Amino acid sequence: MAMGKAHRPEEIVAKLRQVEVLVGQGKSVAEAVRAIGVTEPTYYRWRSEFGGLKLDQVKRLKELERENARLRKAVSDLTLEKVILKGQTHCV
Repeated sequence: MAMGKAHRPEEIVAKLRQVEVLVGQGKSVAEAVRAIGVTEPTYYRWRSEFGGLKLDQVKRLKELERENARLRKAVSDLTLEKVILKGQTHCV
């Protein structure tokens, strides 16, 4: 499956608003989604993830997701080190 251009959260929020405006002007969702240059599944995924959020909330959400990923990696690294060290103490 080909991956398209990665959109920044600010762009996603702007495109979601664009669709709302176009639908408000009488276009169908399919027409509005085509106008912003994404597929319908992408639009619905974005809407479920970002719908109703303000731009600063989206930025904060993404920041927290990055921090969460960093912390998960740190915990898994420390857990692995602990397992390795525990294994070495039993061998000595």
